[in-house]
Amino acid sequence: MIPSRRLSVAPMMDWTDRHDRYFLRLFSRGIWLYTEMVTSAGIKRGDWRRLLAFDPAERPVAAQLGGSDPAELALAAQRVEDLGYDEVNLNVGCPSDRVQSGRFGACLMAEPQLVADCVAAMRAVVRIPVTVKLRIGIDELDSYEYLHHFIGKLAQAGCEVFIVHARKAWLSGLSPKQNREIPPLRYDLVHQVKRDFPQLEISLNGGVLNLDQAETHLAQVDGVMIGRAAYQDPMILADVDRRFYGANTAAVTREAVIDQLIPYIEREMAAGCQFKHISRHILGLYQGVPGARAWRRVLSENAHKQNAGVELLREAAHWVKT
Repeated sequence: MIPSRRLSVAPMMDWTDRHDRYFLRLFSRGIWLYTEMVTSAGIKRGDWRRLLAFDPAERPVAAQLGGSDPAELALAAQRVEDLGYDEVNLNVGCPSDRVQSGRFGACLMAEPQLVADCVAAMRAVVRIPVTVKLRIGIDELDSYEYLHHFIGKLAQAGCEVFIVHARKAWLSGLSPKQNREIPPLRYDLVHQVKRDFPQLEISLNGGVLNLDQAETHLAQVDGVMIGRAAYQDPMILADVDRRFYGANTAAVTREAVIDQLIPYIEREMAAGCQFKHISRHILGLYQGVPGARAWRRVLSENAHKQNAGVELLREAAHWVKT
């Protein structure tokens, strides 16, 4: 049985690749994971099996798509489902210039009918859930009335699950990083969306730093998505299954994570993967622990070397005092 989306880790470009997702899965069996955004054009024209590759151990896992062509997104959604993903998610929240130039991401919040058409086209060809990740608004389209209208339009097209980043986005004048920090968080608007659409599954995203904060929001919404906090300090996920999924297990330890990660690293390296492509995701494992700086230094300074492998992981761990 697939767990609910009570807790999830946000899709993050250049971060939540398949190695990072495998690593994060070692902290929780229940938490939902999301791919980096993959464009529907790339899936249509490129090596889509490589772009969407994942390990079955990552499940439950969703593929996030970027695009605005209904037919192209439908094809991409079919391929996502064919590979065994549990959900296909449409990005309507990324404000970067690169994304806007492709007419997808947050700029689509100005075109609710087009997004509804995209949702309907995907839902017509797949059985897995089609979900949407969006902002509370963009530019001057930032009233609650507009957000309500936008979600209502997509709900009419059949979308039943929304992940709402509780900040508006400015499409010009702010970098993607600034768009994650400068516009104020408006959790109240996301909570209001759930009250106004009780039949929909509403998850909140933006600025959630730990499980205590997540638990507070879960009193008013169906799910919480954690982003950079989970990447930079993955141990905040160690108690997720007990607290949010009813598991009768102790919290995960760092040592147990390393023990489980080593066979994966060995398998991936035997298939041609370089150690540095995996090790870059685990630098935060000992965040806040004496010796964490040495752990990061040993890995960062040596992971690129030709002979780098699991022995380097063990060497780095020797510097940590737990």
